[in-house]
Amino acid sequence: MLSSTPRSFIGSTTFTVTGMTCEHCRRAVTEEISGVDGVESVRVDLATGSVTVTAARPVDRADIAAAVDEAGYALVP
Repeated sequence: MLSSTPRSFIGSTTFTVTGMTCEHCRRAVTEEISGVDGVESVRVDLATGSVTVTAARPVDRADIAAAVDEAGYALVP
């Protein structure tokens, strides 16, 4: 899954999330990812399906994937 980037990251990393179409989707994904320890900010672009996550300390991509899954969506591998 997501083999093009390291397992953990610091700073800003952009992910692609499938299935987001409305403001509810944006809020759900933002809320779940914001709850991941170390995440400072989340920016969702509905038009492209991109989600930019900024972290102050190392964050595991698996935690981001789990948060997106909890919101009802999926990361594009």
